Amino acid sequence: MPKSEMPDVLKGALQFGIKPGLERISGLMSLLGDPQDRFRSVHIAGTNGKGSVATFISSIMAASGKKVGVFTSPYLERFTERIRIIDGKQGLIGLSQDDSYGEIDQASLDKYSSLVAEAKERLVAEGISDEPTEFELITAIGFLYFADQNVDVAVLETGLGGRLDSTNIVKEPLVTVITALGLDHCGVLGNTISEIAGEKAGIFKEGSPCVCFEPDLMILPEELKKDVRDALTSKALEKNIDITFAGSREAFDSARFTVDGRMEFIYGGEVYTTALNGKHQVGNAITAIEAARTCQIPEKAIKEGISLASWKCRAEILSIEPTVIIDGGHNPQGAQSLGETINVMLGGTLQDRPIRLLMGVMADKDVEGILSAYKACGLNITGAVTVKPINPRSEPADVLAEKIKLVYNISDDLEVIPDAEEGTRVAYEKSVRDGKVLLATGSLYLTGQIRATLKGLIECTTI
Repeated sequence: MPKSEMPDVLKGALQFGIKPGLERISGLMSLLGDPQDRFRSVHIAGTNGKGSVATFISSIMAASGKKVGVFTSPYLERFTERIRIIDGKQGLIGLSQDDSYGEIDQASLDKYSSLVAEAKERLVAEGISDEPTEFELITAIGFLYFADQNVDVAVLETGLGGRLDSTNIVKEPLVTVITALGLDHCGVLGNTISEIAGEKAGIFKEGSPCVCFEPDLMILPEELKKDVRDALTSKALEKNIDITFAGSREAFDSARFTVDGRMEFIYGGEVYTTALNGKHQVGNAITAIEAARTCQIPEKAIKEGISLASWKCRAEILSIEPTVIIDGGHNPQGAQSLGETINVMLGGTLQDRPIRLLMGVMADKDVEGILSAYKACGLNITGAVTVKPINPRSEPADVLAEKIKLVYNISDDLEVIPDAEEGTRVAYEKSVRDGKVLLATGSLYLTGQIRATLKGLIECTTI
């Protein structure tokens, strides 16, 4: 599928940044006929694992024969990745063969963008609200498309938070889901884990059960895990809904990698296999399994959906010689999960293998925490190429290089190349020459930009 163009209506909205609140999206959707009321949904919030859980759940739903809308963010290579329909098992098969399968087509994107642009002009001209944000406009486009395509269910990933996220205008979801939590976006969501959990749990709805990843298995200090459980339980009691905490230490411990590059684990006496590698994906899979059970999905479809789920840029191995791994981890919890996963994937030899980082991050991320998590996991980082993702919130590449130097004391093999495509070429060519593992990470915005470049550089059948 050719690279899609961002609709014109969104380009001017970038300047409005992040503005939590439901007034603008509610007014916009009212002008559009409230399409969000014409389909059922599964609503997902959390800090880490939202995309993976959305992938697992949508795959399970499709395996059960449903026509499934999938709304995720950000996109990696094509804007149209954010709005997709997987039509039953045949749609899953198509997606396994082509990662662009089911994405909204350009003609539909243009059509619904025009409708949303017209509604936006009325919204402002009639004084209903101020200018909508980019994410609110994308939400409107996606919801219009899903409604007109008559999806059986839409799997919706929040953008930021939950309570005031634009996706939170849906009513009576089949189930709401909270993935692993961490201290991220504190300036917007709150300064304590309890406040953040409360904001995420703002998607809970009366009459809709909720499934939450088990707090005891979250990568958090022990004293904060109880705070998470208490905050989520309190919100469920407030809404008078059932809450299920999903997770299993035994399932985590059972996880192993198979010879064909997949992972298998045992949960409830059943063996599940998945192409999404890493023990953290066991937790994401179990969360999806319990959410699907809440929706009365047959066990056969659940197991099949877990097996068929695919999600790029999550501990994805692009090449063996040299070893090239790409992952969108963007906070300390994600960095710890990635470090542990890489160690297993490399046969426990992680501390013996020199690693070169290809890294770019958003300026609001805990870069020192990410790097320290890599170090604590034993990543032997001996080189780095820093780049600047194409995003107004990006950390300058030279600032990132100084932070890497501070944590890892690298000086000889450290290059600052702001252009992501050029930085990717340089990093890859270096690893071809010296054999260092190349780890491309730091931001989903970055991995989306460089994956296509890496695909062009690597002669590899695994892509």
